[in-house]
Parts: sequence; C-alpha cells; structure tokens
Amino acid sequence: MAEAIDYKALKAGGFMKQVQKGYGSLRLQVIGGNLDAKAIKTVAEVAEKYGHGYVHMTSRQGIEIPFIHVNDLQKVKDELKEGGVGTGVCGPRVRTITACQGSEICPSGCIDTYTLAKELDARYFGRELPHKFKFGVTGCQNNCLKAEENDVGIKGGMTVEYKEDACISCGVCVKACREKALTMTDGKVEIDRTKCNNCARCVKSCPTDAWEGTPGYIVSFGGTFGNKIYKAEELVPIIRDKETLFRVTDAAIEYFEANANPSERFRATLQRLGDEGLRKVVNKAYEGGN
Repeated sequence: MAEAIDYKALKAGGFMKQVQKGYGSLRLQVIGGNLDAKAIKTVAEVAEKYGHGYVHMTSRQGIEIPFIHVNDLQKVKDELKEGGVGTGVCGPRVRTITACQGSEICPSGCIDTYTLAKELDARYFGRELPHKFKFGVTGCQNNCLKAEENDVGIKGGMTVEYKEDACISCGVCVKACREKALTMTDGKVEIDRTKCNNCARCVKSCPTDAWEGTPGYIVSFGGTFGNKIYKAEELVPIIRDKETLFRVTDAAIEYFEANANPSERFRATLQRLGDEGLRKVVNKAYEGGN
C-alpha cells in the first residue's frame, strides 16, 4: 500500500497541491525580488526537467514552478539548492520578505531596501505564527511596494534639516514638495513640520545641498489586502536606526504571536482587541524597552 502523503507538511515547505493527484507548484524563496543569473538559470533548468517548462512570477515577487510531482520534490529542492535557490513557505508562518530596489538603484530611494530585506528574512523567515505574516519594504514615499498592505510595512524616509547658508533661494525645493510643507519668505525657506511626511524630495531636488537628510524607517502595522482591505497604521515616529527598528518589529510579531487566535490575521487581532495594546508595546520598544 502506498505511503500517505503529508500535504500539510509539504505546504509548510512551499509545495502547493494542484488538481492533478500528486502534483503541485513549488514556491521559491526570492528575497526582496532579487535572483542572480545563476539562480535564474537553475530555476529554468529545473522547470524544464521536472515541470512543464515554465514558471509563474507571483504578485509578491516570488517564483513558482508548477507541475512538480511529489516524488520528485526532494530532488528538485536539492538541485535548486545547488544553484543557490531556496524554497519558500506557505501556511501560518512568516513569508518571504518583499522589497523594491531602494536607494542602491532607484534615485528616489531613501534606504537600502534589499539589505534590510535580507536581514529581516534571516531574522523572521518561516517563523511559526497563528496565521501568515507578511513584511514589505519600500524605499520611499512613492511606495512602489505598497508597504501598508502588509502585516508590517517599512517605508524609507528622511528627517531633514535646512542649511540656510547654502541656500540660493531658487525655490526648487518648494516646488518639489508635494505636501506643501515648504514656503519661501524673504528668500528664506521655511518648513511646516506638521505637514512634512519625510519624503526627502527637498533633499534630492536641491542643487546646492541646502537640505540635509538622515535616512530612517517609517513603520506601519496591521495591513491586509484581498477580501478585506485595511491600510496599515503608523504607531511610532520615524525610526533612525536598525537596532530600534528590530526592537519594534520584534515587539509587533511577539504581540501577534501572544494574542492572536488560531487562523486570525494580525489586523483581525487588532480589530478584536483594539490598537492600544500593540501601541503600548511598540512604543516601549521604540523608547528602548525600558
């Protein structure tokens, strides 16, 4: 008698059963949407050898190889690993971290998103939780990655300072500011901090470096997309360093783990309990945990 297939265990390893008995799609781990040429070649070879010769690019920057037979699964994983490709996860655990290209490639980027995505992945990927948990990292307020659709979204921004002695009163920064936080009075630029959203367009547009920007992380919590859409909420000020960032993300994920019911998304937990408990723990983490 054939041994029963534990599809639940296979799903935890990124294998999603299809209609055809014993076949499925294998989800790959593509951190921050980046694979090198060797990895892409490996994926193509595996798809030709064990699938139907094509791959699916998912909406979360991942890759799936469909029509893999369960009996070939270990061989597929081994060959992918040799080519530098890891496998993803499904089910109630932290999924692969997604990210835009960030400051290393995009001129609008305020933070190095790919490095941060790798660090978050090393810290959280595959962690068992009451439900799936998604991180999204985007480099600036253009928000190409749609950070607020994630359970925890991280957006790059800058705190800015005006250096009057370097200003030539050209007004370029005033025109660049979409929030109308900047005005020009008697040749001097003035900033309304209540309107500034840390986008750093003033820094990037100034021809004389009269604006100095310090990169930081704008973090939001409890976003969802799908049947129920909810924009994640910012509960702490912009974060200036990774040590603080990781304290805050640790606090958020631990709060979810401790308070969520089985099969309950982070937003559903917050709707059931209110935001105050989470606000308290993440602000404590933001202040240093004291």
